[in-house]
Amino acid sequence: MIEWPNVTVASHQEQGLRPEELQKSKCVLGFIPVIYYSALLCVGVPVNILTAVALSRLASRTKKALYYYLLAVTCSDILSQLFIIFVGFLLETAVFHREVPTLLLHSVSAAEFAANHASIWSTIPLTVDRYVALCHPLLHRQISYPARARKIIAVVLMLSLASGVPFFWWSDMWRESHPPTALDTALIWTHVTIIYFLPCSIFLVLNSLIIHTLRGRQRQQCCQEDCGSQSAPPRRLGKTTAMLLAITSVFSVLWAPRTVVVIYHLYVSSVHRDWRVHLAYDLSNMLAMLNTAVNFFLYCFVSKPFRGAVRDVLLLRGGPLYPQRTLRQQQAPTNASLSSLYSGNNKRSQRDATPLPPLGASKTK
Repeated sequence: MIEWPNVTVASHQEQGLRPEELQKSKCVLGFIPVIYYSALLCVGVPVNILTAVALSRLASRTKKALYYYLLAVTCSDILSQLFIIFVGFLLETAVFHREVPTLLLHSVSAAEFAANHASIWSTIPLTVDRYVALCHPLLHRQISYPARARKIIAVVLMLSLASGVPFFWWSDMWRESHPPTALDTALIWTHVTIIYFLPCSIFLVLNSLIIHTLRGRQRQQCCQEDCGSQSAPPRRLGKTTAMLLAITSVFSVLWAPRTVVVIYHLYVSSVHRDWRVHLAYDLSNMLAMLNTAVNFFLYCFVSKPFRGAVRDVLLLRGGPLYPQRTLRQQQAPTNASLSSLYSGNNKRSQRDATPLPPLGASKTK
């Protein structure tokens, strides 16, 4: 293990502290994390509640599985903000300074990891749904419907809850002075695999297949246009696919520093002993928790129906999602029935106006 000089050793030696406390690193940021997490909680929770209400309206109106998956991601983000930010960082660390019963401390730790896993893994069914919709559209029409989406979401949430149980024995990186044990190593690698390596691998593979499929269709349409055959206009990157790519890309960027710092703590220098690792761990946690509050702005930037639903919620009104389109769809069957009735009357009038051949002439023939 690389030993970095600790600037706090001299001041602690004068106070006559124990040897394990002489090398304890201090939080360099001071009250900045408390202010940051308080602001993130005050902004993120109302924004996510607004997102959940808007997505629930869209899900009930359109009956699309997409909005159920996005609603699951939003609800999981709310749970992460309540357990990790409010209970974990603000109450336990800032208010009580971790001076709480050990059983309560470990129970809250398991709940934090379960909420974190649910927030991340709720994006996996969304990615799979978009992949099937773009690469296998006929199959998507058969298997993608709200009832199946709700069942998949329930299974993901149950697995996330079960995956948080082993982290009841998670060690406090800020306060544990001993080197990581075999249990700590197993839990850390399980944690980084569940929250980063495995989801990012799935995102990378499926998003690459989606982009490859869209580019292949564009090249095929360009070749058809060069040959002179008429084809449909080229399909661009859809807004739903753009939203998916934005969500997964932001997650990969915001959670990467924390993953690196946790592995660095395991093999190089611990958070408890090195103030620089302590600082990097605090900043990476702040960056990772930002992921729970940015989806609202991504949805607003990409999706016009979502902006309309948010506007309806803020103005306390509820109307049809696409009033003009609904009116056109209602007028279309009426026009079709009128045209069919008109054509039927014309055929009947033409049949009545046609003279019948004489009976004798028909016999001679």
